[in-house]
Amino acid sequence: MGDVLKKFKILDQETIKQINKKNIIQLLYKKGQITKQQISKELHISIPTVISNVNELIEEGYLDEAGVAESTGGRKPIIVRFLSDARYSFGVCVTPSKIRIALINFKLEIIKEKEFKLSQDIESIDIVMDKIKRCIDELVDSFNIPKDKVIGVGFSLPGTVNEEELLLVNAPNLKLNNIDFKKYERLYGYKLFMENEANAAAYAETFINPDKVIKNLVFVSITEGIGTGIMINDNLYKGSNKHAGEFGHMTIVKDGELCNCGKKGCWELYASEKALINKYNKEFNAEDKNLKEFFKLTKTNEKANKILDNYIDYLAEGIKNIILITDPEEIIIGGKIAYYEEYFKESLMKKVFEENSFYIKEECTLSFSKLKENASILGAALMTMQEIFFTSKKII
Repeated sequence: MGDVLKKFKILDQETIKQINKKNIIQLLYKKGQITKQQISKELHISIPTVISNVNELIEEGYLDEAGVAESTGGRKPIIVRFLSDARYSFGVCVTPSKIRIALINFKLEIIKEKEFKLSQDIESIDIVMDKIKRCIDELVDSFNIPKDKVIGVGFSLPGTVNEEELLLVNAPNLKLNNIDFKKYERLYGYKLFMENEANAAAYAETFINPDKVIKNLVFVSITEGIGTGIMINDNLYKGSNKHAGEFGHMTIVKDGELCNCGKKGCWELYASEKALINKYNKEFNAEDKNLKEFFKLTKTNEKANKILDNYIDYLAEGIKNIILITDPEEIIIGGKIAYYEEYFKESLMKKVFEENSFYIKEECTLSFSKLKENASILGAALMTMQEIFFTSKKII
């Protein structure tokens, strides 16, 4: 019995040490550099424990010492610094039209990226995965990164993802289903991770933004489709069958347009970036017009302004439904459209928070992502770093 208790005590001490080390890494990630005394004060752990854990993290290559700070008396405190180049990972963002591959450092900064277009009818998945691998290898070679410093490759994908089984269950906009990514780990030579693109974006938004702590939010990713990532008590909510957050496929228009998912009138057919651009191109008999041109035109052209107003109506209807269903502290809108919030934020706020008996704007903040179209790809990279930063998986 004594041996069993001793074993549990050792395990418990090891667990506490790992928690302390992860908390120190998170603190240094946010602060950049800080003294050991400040670490002790911020995390409420003893100086000897800080010294022991910091020494281990220095040996593991995550931190180093960066001189001494001024002292009010006695020995000058040693400054500990977070090493941005301690580790690297890759974020791979897959959309129906293109794939982005980004080399990302330990500070979750994009160092360099590559991209290539996808054909409308996606070519062989094996060919696509091989192209991605070649891009990764080129980036590793061009920056002379030791392969043991690459933690892994995180994939951000539109659709239902089983991250535990590395299975892309269903991606209507890619016309793919039941794609097993485990077989590609041997090809890549790195550990692979995967997540739905909106979930990855929500994950990044809660961790990378140091200005505020939001425990309950919904990230609305507006790209070629619409996906939403739901964070509850700082954990990613995926539901019993990992379908949670597919608000892009809730019906907004009864018997409306036919969606790739097989349903009619889905929200993303009316409120996605693609829907807005398609409407603009159709009304102005133009091709390949972009968001920048469209929003600029809304300032002077009545027809363009009417297109935007109708778009905001559809966007607001979906957001109101999300608020009623999830009751979040904040809804964050992401994607390229976040660059143009000045053109429609006021109108959107007015329509979302119009007088009703269920919620008021003081109860839910509506904001636009600071990470813009990079939220998803940074979230994919963050997935590879879970075991370093977090004590447990942040998924429920």
